[in-house]
Amino acid sequence: MRVIESETDKQVVSSGWTNAIAILIIVLGIIAIAFPFFASVASTLLFGWIFIFAGITQVAYAFQSRGTGRVIGKLILGLLYLLSGILVVVNPFEGVLALTLVLGITIFVQGVIQVSMAFQMRRISSNWGLMLVSGIIGIIFGIFIWSNFPFNAVWLIGTFIGINLLFDGVWMLTLHSGQRRALQ
Repeated sequence: MRVIESETDKQVVSSGWTNAIAILIIVLGIIAIAFPFFASVASTLLFGWIFIFAGITQVAYAFQSRGTGRVIGKLILGLLYLLSGILVVVNPFEGVLALTLVLGITIFVQGVIQVSMAFQMRRISSNWGLMLVSGIIGIIFGIFIWSNFPFNAVWLIGTFIGINLLFDGVWMLTLHSGQRRALQ
């Protein structure tokens, strides 16, 4: 029996680069977990620079727009992005504090929404309990972030990023090696 491979299959199978990238992501994740303060500051600085570039782009776009109302609104938005980015880059520690607070609020609100949705889904899906548990965990994490703020800000973002990178690298490594075995 002959197996026909598509371009996607060939890209997945030729995973030398994918494995190297996955291993690099795992190493970066471990470094971020080992040095969470530096990972927190680095990620905050990255967000700051993204906001600066978004602000510059938005200001340039505002001047390309026609109509006074549109120009002013886009210009204000662009200047807000630019100012926010500059403030974060100039004061990265305060940026880490703000990012941690926003993360705590976001996780808490997401948890509340998931709990609400879980109760709505209980008649439709048999897996509504998993959504409920996920929502409750989100609420607990949100409260944990708030209750330890600002002391957790120096390590929380970096640790979360490190854990995320570590799991991303592991699934990339295992997924592609599993697909390679399945195609053989």
